[in-house]
Amino acid sequence: MSAIVNSDVIERKMGQNSIIQPLLTDLYQITMAYAYWKSGKIECQAVFDLFFRKSPFCGEFTIFAGLEECLKFIEKFSYSESDIEYIRQILPKTIEDEFFQYLGTLTAKDISVYAINEGTVVFPRVPLLRIEGPLIVAQLLETTLLTLVNYASLMATNAARYRMAAGNLKLFEFGLRRAQGPDGGLSASKYAYIGGFDGTSNVLAGKLFNIPVKGTHAHAYITSFNSIGELNHHFISAKGGGEPQNFLKMSLTWREKIYDIFNVVLSEVNDGELAAFISFAVAFPDGFMALIDTYDVKKSGLVNFCAVALALNDLGYRALGVRLDSGDLAYLSLVARDYFKKIAVKYDVPHFAELMVMASNDINEETILSLNDQGHSIDSFGIGTHLVTCQKQPALGCVYKMVEINQHPRIKLSHDVEKVTIPGKKNAYRLYSETGFALIDLLQRSVEEPPKINEKVLCRHPFQESKRAFVIPSRVESLLNLYWHNGVITQPLPNLQQIRENVMNCLKILRPDIKRTLNPTPYKVSVSDTLYQFLHRLWLENAPIGELS
Repeated sequence: MSAIVNSDVIERKMGQNSIIQPLLTDLYQITMAYAYWKSGKIECQAVFDLFFRKSPFCGEFTIFAGLEECLKFIEKFSYSESDIEYIRQILPKTIEDEFFQYLGTLTAKDISVYAINEGTVVFPRVPLLRIEGPLIVAQLLETTLLTLVNYASLMATNAARYRMAAGNLKLFEFGLRRAQGPDGGLSASKYAYIGGFDGTSNVLAGKLFNIPVKGTHAHAYITSFNSIGELNHHFISAKGGGEPQNFLKMSLTWREKIYDIFNVVLSEVNDGELAAFISFAVAFPDGFMALIDTYDVKKSGLVNFCAVALALNDLGYRALGVRLDSGDLAYLSLVARDYFKKIAVKYDVPHFAELMVMASNDINEETILSLNDQGHSIDSFGIGTHLVTCQKQPALGCVYKMVEINQHPRIKLSHDVEKVTIPGKKNAYRLYSETGFALIDLLQRSVEEPPKINEKVLCRHPFQESKRAFVIPSRVESLLNLYWHNGVITQPLPNLQQIRENVMNCLKILRPDIKRTLNPTPYKVSVSDTLYQFLHRLWLENAPIGELS
């Protein structure tokens, strides 16, 4: 297994996917734009919040991702002539030409975007993005921003949960073949890396995002060899140079020496598998990683791998390890480690005891936790389907709601209290305890003074009057930062490695009970007393008064 990324290459940012354009939207955004225009709302100024109502995967935290792609989209937002011609075709023929001319003039230069830093741990109801500016443009951004944030944040969160479950073990994303299309596969690789994975099998993602690329071989490679006689090239020169050595002969000699360690009969060991291992080692002597479960791990795979690895060692090379893709992963990993240690001692090859054992085979978060409980000797996991498709929860559910128009607050009411929006332009703060852990997130009206360190702050549940508490923060962090204003990105955007580091650092500020898999403690998101009073006054003003008869 070897990385094929040049570490000297400066981190490359992907240009905006050509699919991400103003027409990547729902039709009703365009019909609303026309209705706004027809109603004379061209000059209206609005504020929208993009947020989610519940953290995914039965957990209590989410990782915010997708900001860079949102900003690139906003930066390039405009309708081409062909876009407008298509819109003309799908809208009623009665729509005035002036509307289409108006669409042709639209850009996002008058929009302002406040956002939480990408890679930050976030919680329900806290705006991830606050969009301010012309109503029609802000409305037209909705669907595209949601599609850029929803999957990115869900995927990064899923990856972060795998990272917490796996601890310090290596994690590699192998999900391209199972992802929802090529764009889903590419996004999965990117955001899995942000969430804490160490590499990907996706070569294009490696090139575009400078993610370490990893890979071994498939069962097809093993089964393509039926016998040792099929080997066409089996000579390798020692790592230090010299005449090519008969690597087949060396591997067979080692297999004769060691097979009894494994308590197997030599006739049970598959020669086709040995031929495949030898040919792969000849091709990649410095990166020999073998898939050992094609026939039988204990009776064939391990014997053949160890014979080839010991032959490589004689020539100055070191094998990397083995991959298990089926069977009882915990048990087989322990068996493999036991044999590696025995060989390390018997033949004085200390590094053999530390050979990597990688496990794949449809692994999910619960699988890793179960393996931890059973006890295993796995060093790394290759994870595909459950990671990239987020099978445990397929969508995050971010929403985009108007909270103010022309400096007048707006509220959406519902019989489901969870769907009632918090009106008005708001700022968000994270209050920290003396221990350094995040204690609570606080939403305030934008006209309020920020909370101060070491000063008592009344924090209230937005909807339950009796739930309130005084908090004296030892540190206050302002969460929403200005990222787009007057037609330009206002601050440097971090690269993927920096976002990944932000994820790791942010997870450290959460108490362990909030991050645990089973029955995590809910993290509190509150509103200031001023915002609480404002919210409920507006609620009463807009809620219909029932009449009994």
